[in-house]
Amino acid sequence: MKTVIKLLPLIFLALGFFFSLVIASFSEIESAPVFESIGEFKDESSTPKISYDRINEVKRKCKSVLSSASELKVEELSMAPRKAKKKLSFRYGDWSQDSGDSPILPFDSTNTPRNSSSKPMNLVSFSVTDLDLPHRTKKYVGVNGVLLLAITMFNELPSLRSHGIREFELWPSHTQLKISFQGIYFENGDDERVLCMLGETMLPSRDESDSSSDPWKWVKEHDTPPLLQDDQILLLLRFPKSFTLTKRVIKGELTSLNQKPSLKFFDKIHLSSQLGKSVRYDFVSNDLVSKACDPYPYKNDTFTSSGSGINVYKGKGFCDLLQRVANRSPLTVVPNWKCNGTDEYCSKLGPFASDGDIKLTDGSFKDVKLYMQNIHCEETAARSETDAVTKVSAVFRAVHPSENLYISGMRSGLTNMTVTAEGMWKPSSGQLCMVGCRRGQVDGCNARVCLYIPTTFSIRQRSILVGTFSCLNTEKNLTPSFFPLSFEKLVEPMDMQNYFQSSVSHPFYSYSKLDEAGAILERNQEFSFGTIIKKSVMWFPKLEDSYDLLSSLSLLAEDLTFHTPAFTDKRASGTNFGMDVLSLGPLFGLFWRTTNVSIADQTTTTPYRTKAEYTEKQLLLNVSAQISLTGENFGNFSVLYLEGLYDEHVGRMYLVGCRDVRASWNILFESADLEAGLDCLIDVVVSYPPIKSRWLADPTAKVSISSTRPEDDPLYFKPVKLKTTPIFYRRQREDILSRAGVEGILRVLTLTFSIGCITSQLLYVSSNTDSLPFVSLVMLGVQALGYSLPLITGAEALFKRKAASATTYETPSFDLQKSQWFNVIDYTVKLLVMVCFLLTLRLCQKVWKSRARLLTRTPQEPHKVPSDRCVLLIALILHAIGYILALILHPARTERLVYGGYAPAASNWWQTKTEEYIGLVQDFFLLPQVIANAMWQIDTQQSLRKLYYFGITLVRLFPHAYDYIVGSVPDPYFIGEEHEFVNPNFDFFSKFGDIAIPVTAILLAVIVFVQQRWDYDKLSQALSVGRFRILPSRSVKYERVMSESEMVSRVRVNGNHSDEE
Repeated sequence: MKTVIKLLPLIFLALGFFFSLVIASFSEIESAPVFESIGEFKDESSTPKISYDRINEVKRKCKSVLSSASELKVEELSMAPRKAKKKLSFRYGDWSQDSGDSPILPFDSTNTPRNSSSKPMNLVSFSVTDLDLPHRTKKYVGVNGVLLLAITMFNELPSLRSHGIREFELWPSHTQLKISFQGIYFENGDDERVLCMLGETMLPSRDESDSSSDPWKWVKEHDTPPLLQDDQILLLLRFPKSFTLTKRVIKGELTSLNQKPSLKFFDKIHLSSQLGKSVRYDFVSNDLVSKACDPYPYKNDTFTSSGSGINVYKGKGFCDLLQRVANRSPLTVVPNWKCNGTDEYCSKLGPFASDGDIKLTDGSFKDVKLYMQNIHCEETAARSETDAVTKVSAVFRAVHPSENLYISGMRSGLTNMTVTAEGMWKPSSGQLCMVGCRRGQVDGCNARVCLYIPTTFSIRQRSILVGTFSCLNTEKNLTPSFFPLSFEKLVEPMDMQNYFQSSVSHPFYSYSKLDEAGAILERNQEFSFGTIIKKSVMWFPKLEDSYDLLSSLSLLAEDLTFHTPAFTDKRASGTNFGMDVLSLGPLFGLFWRTTNVSIADQTTTTPYRTKAEYTEKQLLLNVSAQISLTGENFGNFSVLYLEGLYDEHVGRMYLVGCRDVRASWNILFESADLEAGLDCLIDVVVSYPPIKSRWLADPTAKVSISSTRPEDDPLYFKPVKLKTTPIFYRRQREDILSRAGVEGILRVLTLTFSIGCITSQLLYVSSNTDSLPFVSLVMLGVQALGYSLPLITGAEALFKRKAASATTYETPSFDLQKSQWFNVIDYTVKLLVMVCFLLTLRLCQKVWKSRARLLTRTPQEPHKVPSDRCVLLIALILHAIGYILALILHPARTERLVYGGYAPAASNWWQTKTEEYIGLVQDFFLLPQVIANAMWQIDTQQSLRKLYYFGITLVRLFPHAYDYIVGSVPDPYFIGEEHEFVNPNFDFFSKFGDIAIPVTAILLAVIVFVQQRWDYDKLSQALSVGRFRILPSRSVKYERVMSESEMVSRVRVNGNHSDEE
């Protein structure tokens, strides 16, 4: 009872510290700063300067063009000045400079990657910043504007409305020059809007010594750029008043008014762009459209209403659907695999220019993309839906493989790689037929564009948008100038709900490779005793009870879809592997009940319930999917289109694969077994890990891809076998979220039990003071170290952090981090750890004081008092040897685990191994007591209570038992969070360690029990074999000294006091 009273101050001290931590944590949560936008630079001092002090000079310099000015209609400008300024602005136009010896801008390509094929692009943006409407005249209006010239490879152009842009900026792979202008705006009789302006800026200076050979030497030497003030720059921009198929080009010239000997002089610059969406488009090119599309619909061999088996979109809202499908998305160019002609004819990129790296593709058009830009769509009213006509205008831009794809998608200049198009779409046929004009010129309107949005998909048809460019012959029997060029936009499974949102136009999938998939199943089906056990014991992803069949299929499709790193046996680096399920049975895409009423109504009356037993045929589900490999290509493919069967019983997919072949046109033409230009002679088998009993199997997915072509076939590739990192199913992700809370409660319970064990030992030594000096201080120090480290470093007690093994492909769980419930558990654990630490220190104090009292009674014989010096030395030697062996054996284990993504990072390798071994030292906390009992040669001195050393041993071993039973599957959703008992991927906490460590710890506890049960002589005799003795003979070094109770009794006798008194 006295011991308990003495412990109360320690407990109150721990409670006070605990509540202070809790209050501090919640105050931090409440006072968390609200993050503001940091991407905006607001500097009022850098607002563009508006000035008209050079208007008279502008009129003199622009006299030649101002003479053609007509009377200005200012109503449009005064009514909507902001809209007027937007019409006179453009972004991402093109510029070129006349050949000469006076370039205007340098370019630094020093940091460009060597393997990069990207080429720098000359881009220009212009914005009108002010219109001087109060001082307008009958013919012109004063204007202020800003122009930005740039040479870039990867960077976007800054918005001219943003502040803080310096006049000249240069960094590797990007150069830009900002020029401020003031001038006049007027209109002429040629149906043009004209801007004539004078500008000023800080021009980069060329080298004076040898300007012809290398005018930008200071760029290579990375010197400070020499800048020259220049205010003699003339800008002339011409905008068409009307916006039509052949009238849309913005042309401009940038001229230096300085003479050539001056360093400020530069060769003339030509600017090009086009009108954008801020200007209303006029559909007035009916004559050109009728030449391409009359009679409508045009008979296209690729898609026709009958015979192809592919349905196309014919519903309402075509304009909205076209914008969603084609907006800012690159289109894939299909090789000319049907072409049979000369190499020059079959290698042409349709109506686009086919020079440079386009010709190098040899008709395969690998990495060549198309953009459908500047779409204008207008739906006309009609008496009936069949008579309705939708007019469409767009610009098709081809992108070289050497250009930056993202930046090219924003370019607005019209070059020989652009085709302007205008046409019509009718719901009766679903065909968008347009006439195409190269560079937007009338004499270049010799192309026809036919475009469709399919609603039927198959393994050969995976496109949400398909179209063709064909040559438009105005005369009969005229040889076409190019072979029809096809393009498409491949569908992504997750994007289907963004395209079709009405019940009328819901798409569907047509299966055509099920017989071939059945043959793959027969070739790969295993029949063995292990397969029978696998089917009976393990559960794989399958249909579950749900509201209806489609909902159950959607949940299963979610489990079968995964994105994770994958590795081969030879490649430790691996690749990013994606498996997307496109359709499963009658389900296509994602199932959304609220919008897809027509399909949902078929199953709402009868909820779907799984059967207890199924036949083998009923367990097979039709499935179509798509495999994507990011990184290193395997067998000349990065995307595989799949179709086949999924066996729920064994968790396997048996699939036929098709790949987009990117070979030369003649190889494709000679390959007669291609299906729609795709190589479909590919077998794919995907094996999924089980949902339950995961400790009996590898929790990774295995993928096998092989070509069935002969090895001498040009399209043959070697078999590819991949193994992913562990994947998680939907239910397992839900279990992981609750597992952290369960393990937190287990921590609280185990620590509470530890407190009880330590308290019982304190009560035991209070009534058994004779054995107290024989408790090893090294053993208590090991426990105190184990309790103090979590308080110092923040690590969890009894649980191992997984940060070293976690992959870097996921993000931490924000829900767990912000949950107050988990914070309460965390602080409760810290409180209990502190209580255990204080109780252990109290036990150390009692042992230390008891030895001190014995030493005061026998000052002449200090060797008879138990000492831990030798115990500490022996324990340190044993653990040092074990630690060195762990470091030596670590590389071999790392090689075995690196392919799965579990190997610890090299940066924290030492920290990881040290933390592991400290945990092992805590598991073997009884080792110093065993050594001490053997050295002190105790005679039935039960210094430790059985509840104490057996109880603490069980607490240390419980995490290993939990880990072995539950199965320690790596969890990518909680990187750096301590919700696991132990780390299953390290040497000490492997499956073998979960068995070996508990067995060793229990053996140590049994040895302590035997040492305290038998005296030293009896134990030494039992461990003797003949003349060989495991334990040495008894020594007088630790001969038993007088105990405290005997001393008290002797004092009482000498004082004439009896024992009864």
